[in-house]
Amino acid sequence: MIVKPGDFADPQILDLLRLHLQGMAENSPPGHSFALDLSGLQRPDVTFLSVWDDGTLLAIGAIKELAADHGELKSMRTRTDRLRSGAGGLMLLSLLDLAITRGYRRVSLETGTGEPFEPALALYRKHGFRDGEAFADYVRSDFNQFLHLDLA
Repeated sequence: MIVKPGDFADPQILDLLRLHLQGMAENSPPGHSFALDLSGLQRPDVTFLSVWDDGTLLAIGAIKELAADHGELKSMRTRTDRLRSGAGGLMLLSLLDLAITRGYRRVSLETGTGEPFEPALALYRKHGFRDGEAFADYVRSDFNQFLHLDLA
């Protein structure tokens, strides 16, 4: 498996991004999904990566700079048929390496609640993320939760 910057012209990336946004819409009531769409992922404060194996896209993920010492994980998604293949873990570690290189002291994320989010939550917690307070402009609701990892 290799990690490289995501190419927004690649049909595999666009398909997985559509699947990600569709899943967020299906599992979060209107107004409660904060997944980045294509335009949000192309902002200068967002770095978008992809994991590949022999020409097949396995996972996508992004990190958004919130402050000089704080990043936010965004749009983490692994292909459904590649869950538990190590692709999601490789994506997460790649984004955390990038955060460390940038000097972030903390990485946070906002995600949904319920069974559809359990595989991702297990991965985050395995790598040290802990439940915590809302951050940035988010507001806590019954439909979201916040995890944080202190890097310093």
